[in-house]
Amino acid sequence: MTTAPRGPLAGVRILDLSRVLAGPYCTTLLWELGAEVLKVEQPGHGDDTRAFPPFQQGESVYFASINRGKRSLALDLKNADDRRVFEELLGRSDVLVENFRPGTMEHFNLHYEAIKNRYPSLVYASVSGFGHTGPYRDLPAYDLIVQALGGMISINGEEGGQGVRLGVSLGDLAAGTFAALAIASALYERRASGKGRFIDIAMLDVQTMLLESALVRQLATGETQTPTGSRHPVITPFDVFAAKDGRIAIGCANEKLFDVLCDALERPAFKTDPRYDNIYLRFANHVALKEEIEEALKAKTVAEWVALLRERGVPAAPIHTMADVVNDPQLQARDMFVTVKDPEMGDLTMTGSAFKISGYAPSPTRPPAPNLDEARADVLAELGRPAEQKRKRVKGPARPQIW
Repeated sequence: MTTAPRGPLAGVRILDLSRVLAGPYCTTLLWELGAEVLKVEQPGHGDDTRAFPPFQQGESVYFASINRGKRSLALDLKNADDRRVFEELLGRSDVLVENFRPGTMEHFNLHYEAIKNRYPSLVYASVSGFGHTGPYRDLPAYDLIVQALGGMISINGEEGGQGVRLGVSLGDLAAGTFAALAIASALYERRASGKGRFIDIAMLDVQTMLLESALVRQLATGETQTPTGSRHPVITPFDVFAAKDGRIAIGCANEKLFDVLCDALERPAFKTDPRYDNIYLRFANHVALKEEIEEALKAKTVAEWVALLRERGVPAAPIHTMADVVNDPQLQARDMFVTVKDPEMGDLTMTGSAFKISGYAPSPTRPPAPNLDEARADVLAELGRPAEQKRKRVKGPARPQIW
């Protein structure tokens, strides 16, 4: 049996019907804060991500990274006995999380309106592509679809080129984060009211909240942003530049930083050049300014420039690969890589917790993700039910199905 770290949410029980990424990421965040998570999976194959590469010893490392520390129970909600077990678990849980397409929980008669009177203190969180209202309600969605509809693809990519998907599943990850925040807020409110809430998180809604200046300009001026490469759409210099031996990121969002940069580059004339007199003019002449900055940057290596600019207080960084990230001393100092001791795959290195809260120090090791139905005997015992034969566990790529 795995237990959650002792944290702010210690004692909170989460019944997790979610799968793939948005929902499981939400419940992983809550687990990192101390909640206990019981992952309910479909018998026979479990979460789709059990079949996602990469694999070690026939097990999915991807699944392990999103589901560590949780317990797993396989239940068929169409089966009367399993349904009774599930409803007993609902009565013992503080939170239910699901990320099915709207209408799926109605099919099982487990939607919020059907159960809220029986479980009045339950916080019920639903994460979906488009939410429970609106014309897109019943449409299927993945992160790619939400990035496309939400405009994110249209503003990312090389300048003058076609838009591209972000390199991470931001739609899923952000929706899971918003769901975790909403759940924590509902639990806080419940301490005074004693009542649960229904939380409806739509990936497309969340994506819209992340569009920042692109959407602000569209609404304020009618200007439609297109891909701008690595540069900021309105602030200059705020870009990735070529140096002697590679590329360097430099950001100057105010006049003081620009003046310091000019001195560091040994180009004091930039400070009095009328083309670069203020942030608006620098943006209007960003092409010329970038060319001149890159000419100056040819004099030194990326490492030399990073050291010099940081010493003078100018935000600057090399462009790290994933290999660089895992060896970064700052991330290592802040315990952003932890060991997960998995009985099948051995010791795995995975991301740690970004939650740094005084008085709460998570262990440098984490328990593994569960095998399918691994917690059956423990859960049934907790419910006072007789032990049953454990269902056959999934090892290796299972065939994903729709529950």
